[in-house]
Amino acid sequence: MARIPDSSAASSPSAPRPLPAELRPYLRELLHRTRAVCGPHLVSALAVGSVALGDYRHGRSDVDVTVVADPALPGRALHELAGALAHPALPCPAAGLELVVYDAGFAVRPSDEAGYLLDLNTGAALPEKASLDPGESAPFWYVIDRSIAFHAGRPLFGGPARTVIAEPCRAALLVALRASVREHADGEGHPADNRVLNGCRSLVFCRTGRWLPKRRAGEAVAATETDFRDLVEAAVHSFERPRGSALPLPPAGVRAFLNRVADRVDETAEAEATGETWTAGEAG
Repeated sequence: MARIPDSSAASSPSAPRPLPAELRPYLRELLHRTRAVCGPHLVSALAVGSVALGDYRHGRSDVDVTVVADPALPGRALHELAGALAHPALPCPAAGLELVVYDAGFAVRPSDEAGYLLDLNTGAALPEKASLDPGESAPFWYVIDRSIAFHAGRPLFGGPARTVIAEPCRAALLVALRASVREHADGEGHPADNRVLNGCRSLVFCRTGRWLPKRRAGEAVAATETDFRDLVEAAVHSFERPRGSALPLPPAGVRAFLNRVADRVDETAEAEATGETWTAGEAG
């Protein structure tokens, strides 16, 4: 059944944070259309990304959704779903929609592959993409997103995230983080503040095994990486602004910070491969 909560969901201290008010009607309609297309083959729909982590910023964040379907879902349904959810046929109030559909048999197994049935990007601020071939895409995005979904996914339909999404293994996650940092170091298509805060989130994950919202990760890293405190604090400040008015950050400083993050990820992977424990205290 649908699980789109209203604002009353916050009445209990133990209740999950309600979904952002700006997104509730949109997610309700997205789920309605997804159920109409997938019918009995729909297993689960999860809000992931910034919505799941409680850091959605209207005008800045995308809305990320993971859909899990049983293997009997007809192939034509994927084309129908992409058409039904594409902006502006379904106007997206966020910067964009990033929706990924997985086969239930794939999603329940740890994997270092992209593995999707459909990857749909659509919205006013996103380049349009509707891919049915996971070989077209770098796997690291999906490995990281499935880990976040496992830990924090918000069910919109179906059972808890951990019953339908497997956690990728730690080694695969570190490889994915290294590839993510390399992608952001190149800078193509990514705002500078987002590149820095993704690096912060990678650092925190290496140290703790936890996924933090980007701004909280930035605050944590600013407290420990003193050489880059001004840069990280500037990125956190910029991230408060709409995507179109993000503040400029020094390119050389951004590259140097991401090189530092890449070194930390490599050190963590090497330490764990040799049975050592890498901790925040070794960050320097």
